[in-house]
Amino acid sequence: MSGPLFRDEQPGAVEPGASETVVLRAITDDARSAPVGGPYPGAAAYPGPSAPQVPPVAAGHPGVPGGPAGQPFLVPSSHPGQETPVAQPDPQPQPAQRKQRGGRNLQAAIGVGVGLGAVIVASLFVVKALFLVVVIAAVSVGVWELTSRLAERKEIKAPLVPLVVGGIAMVATGYWSGIQWAAASLALTGLAVMVWRMAEPPENYLRDITAGIFTAFYVPFLATFVAMMLAADDGPQRIVLFLIVTVCSDTGAYAVGYKFGRTKLAPTISPGKTREGLAGGIGLSMLAGALLMELIIDGGSWWQGLILGGCAAVVATLGDLGESMIKRDLGIKDMGTLLPGHGGIMDRLDSLLPTAPVVWLLLAAFVGS
Repeated sequence: MSGPLFRDEQPGAVEPGASETVVLRAITDDARSAPVGGPYPGAAAYPGPSAPQVPPVAAGHPGVPGGPAGQPFLVPSSHPGQETPVAQPDPQPQPAQRKQRGGRNLQAAIGVGVGLGAVIVASLFVVKALFLVVVIAAVSVGVWELTSRLAERKEIKAPLVPLVVGGIAMVATGYWSGIQWAAASLALTGLAVMVWRMAEPPENYLRDITAGIFTAFYVPFLATFVAMMLAADDGPQRIVLFLIVTVCSDTGAYAVGYKFGRTKLAPTISPGKTREGLAGGIGLSMLAGALLMELIIDGGSWWQGLILGGCAAVVATLGDLGESMIKRDLGIKDMGTLLPGHGGIMDRLDSLLPTAPVVWLLLAAFVGS
């Protein structure tokens, strides 16, 4: 503050410093009769030596309401009318916690990934149909996660029961009877969603059944192509090829993008993805596809693996971006919390689901179904 504190202040009066806070006694009858000797005209002087020495405490001192906390307060010195500021110790800075890249627990993510891989390998090569149970379980949880987030964030009530039952029917009929029966199951699931929603009031009926039919297509119907790959004579080998080329796409994109990524691929959708990372993911996926088609697929050739790996990497990236759009629209980071370090089941299926029909189609074209 600058200028006189009171209108009748005499020139030459001491102005308070920037670090001082002065406490004035309330103006009462006793205060008017007190001798003037304070730092400002009209302010009562601090009590002399005969009075109890109680240091005045300014507002803002810990324990005193009012004023910003942490400001210095004044205690009387040996000279009346002068105050000595007592600095408060600065709070000790708290050590910053280290964050994992992407906000995820890397150790938990690796542990969960290894565990899922062990379950997949065991179910594939011990009893082939057991892997079908794994697919059905993943589809059911994925449908529940998606419909739950739609209800929480957008108040969209997609019927859960017909979606789960219809999803199981799609995967099972695709494995045992082929694509025609899976498509028929999808159509029947859509009709069941429409009828089931009639039990609720008609408000937002069209919105809810649209979300339900989208969920039926996006999760169980796309997963049906995994079941159809499994149904082939070399079904376990096809599943291994499908999983590895998709995982290599994600791994190559992460590694190359982390080291060399400069140009954003889709900054408004997924700021972490770069064009350099996409190139790395395509390259690693093509390499894995060429090796696996030559080594584990009967009648396969390395050049077929290059095509399959490149197409799988592009579609996997588009699928990842598609689910990122859904999560941004819903205002969430993950679809769930079931898998530590990964999020939910849908956060792991985002690139696998759209890649499944592409890999199934290319394998059927190259080596038959």
